[in-house]
Amino acid sequence: MYAMLLHIDGGSIMSSIREKSPKPITITIDGKECKGTFGETILEIARANGIYIPTMCYLTKVLPIGSCRMCVVEVDGIDGFILSCQEKATDGAVITTNNSELYKERQNIMKLYNVNHPLECGVCDQSGECELQNKTMEFGLSEQNFTAKEVSKPVQNWGYVSYDASLCIMCEKCVRVSTEITGDEALKVKFGGYSSTIENVKQDKNFATLGEAAAVCPVGALVDTHFKYSANAWELSKIPSSCPHCGGGHDITYEVKNGKIYRVSNEAEFSTMCSASRYAFDFANEGVTKDKEAFSRAIEAFKSAKTIIFSNEISNEEALILQKLKEKMGYKLISHEARAYQRFMNAYSSITGKSLYSGDLNSIAKSRAIIVLGTKVNDDAPLVKYSINQASKHKRARVCYMHPIEDSNISNIVTQFIKYEPLSEEGVVALLADTLLRDKEVPANIKELLDELDIGNLSAESNIGEEELEELSKSLLKKSGYSLIVGADLYSHPRAENIAKMVALIEKYTDFSVVVIPPAGNGMGISLVCELDDEIEGATIGYNVQGDFTLSAMGEGDLDMPSLIQQEGTLTSINKRVVPINVALDYGGYILNDIAKALGLYTQFTIDYTKELPTQKGFKSIEFDSLPNSFDITGVENRGYILDRVEVAIDESIDDEIEFDEIDGAVIYNCNPQEHFSPFTAKSKILPNKANLLGSQQFATASKLKDGDIVKFEINNIEFTRVFKIDTSLKGTIALNPTYDMGLSTALLSSYRFSRLEKIGS
Repeated sequence: MYAMLLHIDGGSIMSSIREKSPKPITITIDGKECKGTFGETILEIARANGIYIPTMCYLTKVLPIGSCRMCVVEVDGIDGFILSCQEKATDGAVITTNNSELYKERQNIMKLYNVNHPLECGVCDQSGECELQNKTMEFGLSEQNFTAKEVSKPVQNWGYVSYDASLCIMCEKCVRVSTEITGDEALKVKFGGYSSTIENVKQDKNFATLGEAAAVCPVGALVDTHFKYSANAWELSKIPSSCPHCGGGHDITYEVKNGKIYRVSNEAEFSTMCSASRYAFDFANEGVTKDKEAFSRAIEAFKSAKTIIFSNEISNEEALILQKLKEKMGYKLISHEARAYQRFMNAYSSITGKSLYSGDLNSIAKSRAIIVLGTKVNDDAPLVKYSINQASKHKRARVCYMHPIEDSNISNIVTQFIKYEPLSEEGVVALLADTLLRDKEVPANIKELLDELDIGNLSAESNIGEEELEELSKSLLKKSGYSLIVGADLYSHPRAENIAKMVALIEKYTDFSVVVIPPAGNGMGISLVCELDDEIEGATIGYNVQGDFTLSAMGEGDLDMPSLIQQEGTLTSINKRVVPINVALDYGGYILNDIAKALGLYTQFTIDYTKELPTQKGFKSIEFDSLPNSFDITGVENRGYILDRVEVAIDESIDDEIEFDEIDGAVIYNCNPQEHFSPFTAKSKILPNKANLLGSQQFATASKLKDGDIVKFEINNIEFTRVFKIDTSLKGTIALNPTYDMGLSTALLSSYRFSRLEKIGS
């Protein structure tokens, strides 16, 4: 235990510069007066006012590409055509979007696009939703009066996606998504005139994120390999839903035919989804019928049980059913990750006076300075990583990544990496709070707390040097738009509640927006709906967790349950948005609400609980069937609703003693790869399922392991058997241990994510 003092010279880190309110402007488009703001392009204002301007290369979520020239318009007083996607509108401008000259220009552009484009529409995967088809018809091209010499362009298989260069129109959308959104930076333009193609410069990586690049391809050049030649677009029923895996709650659409999901898509013009949603859609609990004997045993088990243990892979409505059963029957409710998050956020809210953190993915994407602490963000929260990448590419954001493990997957966007020792997070947050608050006006008790910190002990124990904090401080000067992102390493920490309070001070007394990444699945929703307990008592019911009696959507328990792909209900996202999920595949067995009704809760349908979600926690009393699920033409999300930030009692008492501990020797870190989050993604036939223990050569030496060795160890009394593999991108004596493949044991893990490797056999 140490008391510490920290003071670093260098001036205020907070710039007096603030974002100015956008200046309103008025322009006239095709005779219609249109309102906009200074800095918006002509195309943006036109779309916002419901005026159509054709495009082929434009993609709302990336910077204007300007390669297709379909969006040309005329502006009074200016000679020639203007690219509306790139030209900023000026107040009073008079614009024409369509006349005979513009029509002819666009028609000629389409002729160039159609030069030697193979007539494969009958077997092309994009047929029926192809922009080239649509624009060819729109501009009346019934014949082609010139050609170009054919160039051999063989089809290439890039793993998750396939590329047919002969179909490619070089719009560059895929390249921009790879660079500006997912950040894998795998796709580049290989210039060569008519022979130009897209090339994958990182084929050895086999990025699943290339599925996001394929999603925006306007033709059939880049397609998901698993979907190729399997179905026509018009044969598939589209069922809108939300991501059940990563906690991002982003929109998804299940595309179904004859009771089978063929692919998962989304509103790719505006949003991006995780690779788990795109490729791990085969997790339904299929072939289930109502087993009356098993149901009777379930009712008896519920009558004698004292505790219900459950995973994050349940809906808000199911969580409310469990809460109501707790109130009626007196159960203990155990959900380890959600409980850790709940404790953290309760402590956090006691400082800010608000039930939720302040930031979201949009605020991250617009930031010019970002600090990431306590999360291997590339793997823990892909959508957060994508937003950080957008800030880096679009805003030139400074990104400080603080973690015990350097991550080569985000080195292209990290401007400063600060390494600290595992278990020192409380001291690290104290250092950070003092750095960011030192010149702020704070209450006397907070100032006293900061003044009593001792930099020498804190720096020594955390292994963070003063010069690193000074560099961080200087990097924030003259910046505006700040985000602090914290994750599971903090809320799983033994001192999580005190850490939460210090993080909350940063939100309360600085200009930082804060995002506390929730557990994957529906961890945030569970933490808000349920009164969770810490200790298991008596006989247990497990829901997607091993219990004395187990309800399982994985088909491995005592009574089958539906997966989230077979239910209606809602989830709560990292954006604090309550979003709907819908039934993509049928389910014939019993559901949790059947058990609840048998135990005396008489609600007909599970979705009847949607309007009963607790308003005191920010939910709104809205019927499930009244929840919207769409985007408008400009990309504004109208899905579900945003939780209210409810006021809570303030208690600024913070423990002024900072505790340190350490983990000696070889250390393992529980961390799933980016594509996997739970035993449900482990069922995917498309995603790789190689749950190896990955460590550096240094780790191998420290743990006396060789590449290919089998090692056994325990965490929370759960035994892991792993093949050890050396990963040359890793450094230090920490190895990555995945947990997604542990089936009904996965949700029983409850400890801090770092632990000493204690081998029980090899």
